[in-house]
Amino acid sequence: MKQVKRKIGKMLRSAARCLRLLALAGFIGITSLLVVNEYVLRTGHTHILPKTELPQAEALVVLGASVFSNGKVSDILRDRLDTAYDLYTSGKAGRIIVSGDHASDEYDEVNAMKNYLMKKGVPDEHIFMDHAGFSTYDSMYRAKAVFQAKKIIIVTQDYHLKRAIYVARAMGIEAVGAAPDKQDYRDIRKYEAREVLARTKDFLNVHVLKPMPEQLGEPLPVSSDGRLTNDK
Repeated sequence: MKQVKRKIGKMLRSAARCLRLLALAGFIGITSLLVVNEYVLRTGHTHILPKTELPQAEALVVLGASVFSNGKVSDILRDRLDTAYDLYTSGKAGRIIVSGDHASDEYDEVNAMKNYLMKKGVPDEHIFMDHAGFSTYDSMYRAKAVFQAKKIIIVTQDYHLKRAIYVARAMGIEAVGAAPDKQDYRDIRKYEAREVLARTKDFLNVHVLKPMPEQLGEPLPVSSDGRLTNDK
């Protein structure tokens, strides 16, 4: 009986140690996540500027968001495109890169974005379609590697913009941002919560993992003709 009690006591002490180690690992993990999140937020925030203070750039990069089956853009994406159009017409950049998901013929963010801008009067040749902007990381990587942009203005809502700027600048792109927050968006709280993990993921991507994008392709300088990107 004493031997059984000793074994039980040993097992309990071992379990307690394991629990303490798990709690410590959890504490370190959560603390690291919060520290990285705050660092990305603060770094990105310093490069979000009012329209009047934005410098000249080679291109505006509009990050994709939901589109409907009929090709209509969502409210959140429309505000990004309208902001990019205003910056384009004010002379902040002479080219626009629309970067989004075009993984299939059934779902096509980039052509919807391009069509919207062309209806507003932006010439076909000034719009570059990034058909493989499947993530913020991929969009920034391709802006540099494929479109060879060195100086850009990123256009997306504030909750997302800080991370996009951080990723771009960590890749060596001189990036600033314009935030088109023109209304209260549906599900915005969900997007903001998701960003906490996304910031940590992309921090690791740019500093540790450095993965290649899902698709890359041959260089096509943003100084050339956007019509060359019309075919997927």
